[in-house]
Amino acid sequence: MTNRAASFFLTLPLMAQGPIEDSRLKAIEGTDYTYRMPEYRTRAEWEAHKTHLGKQILAAAGLFPMPELAPLNAQIFGRLERDGYSVEKVYLETLPGYYLCGNLYKPRGRAGKFPGVVSPHGHWKTGRLENAELGSVPGRAISLARQGYVVFSYDMVGYNDTSQTPHVFGERREQLYNFGPLGLQLWNSIRALDFVESLPEVDRERLAATGASGGGTQTFLLYAVDDRVKAAAPVNMISGIMQGGSPCENAPGLRHDTFNVEFGAMLAPRPLLMVSATGDWTKNTPQSEFPAIQRIYALYDAAANVETVQFDSQHNYHQGSREAMYTFFAKRLLGGDGAPVREEPFTVEKNEDLLVWANRKPPGNALDYQGVFAQWREWTRVRGVNREALRYALSAETPSKVAHQQSGELIALYRPGRGDRVTGLYRKGSGTPVLVVHPDGAEAGRTAEQAAGRTALWIDAFRGGRNETARHFLTFHRTDDQNRVRDILTALAWLNGPAELRCIGRAAVWCTFAAAVHEGELKLRAPVSGFQATDDDFLNGFFVPGIQRVGGWQAALKLTEKQRQ
Repeated sequence: MTNRAASFFLTLPLMAQGPIEDSRLKAIEGTDYTYRMPEYRTRAEWEAHKTHLGKQILAAAGLFPMPELAPLNAQIFGRLERDGYSVEKVYLETLPGYYLCGNLYKPRGRAGKFPGVVSPHGHWKTGRLENAELGSVPGRAISLARQGYVVFSYDMVGYNDTSQTPHVFGERREQLYNFGPLGLQLWNSIRALDFVESLPEVDRERLAATGASGGGTQTFLLYAVDDRVKAAAPVNMISGIMQGGSPCENAPGLRHDTFNVEFGAMLAPRPLLMVSATGDWTKNTPQSEFPAIQRIYALYDAAANVETVQFDSQHNYHQGSREAMYTFFAKRLLGGDGAPVREEPFTVEKNEDLLVWANRKPPGNALDYQGVFAQWREWTRVRGVNREALRYALSAETPSKVAHQQSGELIALYRPGRGDRVTGLYRKGSGTPVLVVHPDGAEAGRTAEQAAGRTALWIDAFRGGRNETARHFLTFHRTDDQNRVRDILTALAWLNGPAELRCIGRAAVWCTFAAAVHEGELKLRAPVSGFQATDDDFLNGFFVPGIQRVGGWQAALKLTEKQRQ
């Protein structure tokens, strides 16, 4: 903000001014921030938002648009037959040279088609092998199989057999391609569902998902983007006060302007069980998160399809929570009458009888970490030009309304209800309006580009200076460069018609990307110097997660061809 603009606008009355300061500079939202569910008055309003959220999740995961499916080349072996169920080892090639491992539990002594359940484990110390009082992953799979379900219990990335990447990875260079544990896990979950529904004994119309903690996050992210999930029980995870602490639950852009309760509601009107505990971040579920999600279900006249149960316990997927899930699934997937389903005693196999690579080597084409990263870059790369994919990478949208305050040539623009604030200088003149963007702000822009006689707007595009040390900062907040693109789009929307965009120095890169996703008539004057669109150029000069995946600089140039003529 120019010094004159700052001193003037801080003296305006609050009601006339809109936001006193740009809320983006405070940057207080994060994993442990307290969020409130917005009010959605109609089903159509929610459905539009839900569609947007689905694309946002996929974009943050590096899966928008969805890459092509390759054969899973599923291998199932090592069958053990037990009382009422069997258990086998499984590995799937979820992308070329990368393998997801797990165990397949199936009913024995029953005929017909069975519901299928995908079962992500969460952050238990021993992953899908965990068998403790607070959570038994094989125990719930055994019990479900005995009750008449086919269950695939599979690894999170970096756990047990699925070790071609660590569990924590994805630094800034990888982020340019959306390569991180959240995206790889979500892709594995989608492919796990593909595997389960392909089994001849599975009824494809009765697919479900359940997991606790990080496995609960995997569960609701899966059903948020995949309508094949017909019922779900995410345990001890849907919360308005904690959004997930692991990198596998966070990716840049995932929770821009949203939070987990909205993700949790995306199953509506399909049946949902919310299991919570008094001793963790789901302690408020009966009074807060459950009513919020039930209001979304009510938009479908399906409030009865979401249920909740809370246990006086620490963080868990213990026997009580499992029995609540059994009862819910029995009613929703097996046609039960709602009578409680109790867990019978079970015996868990030895680790070597569950681990896929015990006494076996991975396939010869199995990649190391750098190989997986290289495969991801090639396999997920957007072919051609996709404006919508670029818009989601930039986390940008053209606002439907822009308000302003003005005194003489001083002006401030903002998107009502969003808290952002773009200051600058405005002069009424003749002809097509000119928007000038200089990296040093409006005053420097006017000095460099007078736009004599023209209607002109010079803006202070986002200058940064925030404290970005909070965990998973970019999960909740746009990068400085995303905010600069956003400010340019705000200014263009306020001009509300054909415009000319003149950009100086490194601001030319910001403007080219803004113009690439701008929806109106625009003439672009943005000479670029020294930007070769390498990874290092993006890391140091225009940092936007996912930008290289969606075509980067070449996509922007292609989309602005006519504007630059």
